[in-house]
Amino acid sequence: MNVAKTMMLTVLVISMTMLAWTSHAEESLIPKEMVYVGHGPSMMGMDKGEPAYHLHPESAKAVHQTEHDVDRAWEIYHCAALGGTIASPALQAEIEQHLHEARTLVTQAQEAADRGDKRQVEELIKQVRLHTTQAIKGSKEQKR
Repeated sequence: MNVAKTMMLTVLVISMTMLAWTSHAEESLIPKEMVYVGHGPSMMGMDKGEPAYHLHPESAKAVHQTEHDVDRAWEIYHCAALGGTIASPALQAEIEQHLHEARTLVTQAQEAADRGDKRQVEELIKQVRLHTTQAIKGSKEQKR
């Protein structure tokens, strides 16, 4: 009888401990900004529909379009890389650098749009276009 009570108590303690861990796991293991609950744009960039209401719609729309342009440049690059048609490994690294810089600048442009800094948004978009143009040009350069 004592063995049965001890086993039952052990099972209860383990169960309660597991429940406590799982309730804390949501708080500590998954950063809040990475949790997607099905409304609004996801932090992972998967929901790139039209921008939501924005205080500066012209800037937000321009940044949104630029974001699509960067996505297109990435797609062109990926097709060339998967097809093995990029001229050299050095050029491939250069293209990737341009694309990463473009993504960084898009983020800065989004922040500037949020602040209403139209001039900075326009300047950042120009820089993004330079990087995407170089990436697309490099992606289309064929091996010899």
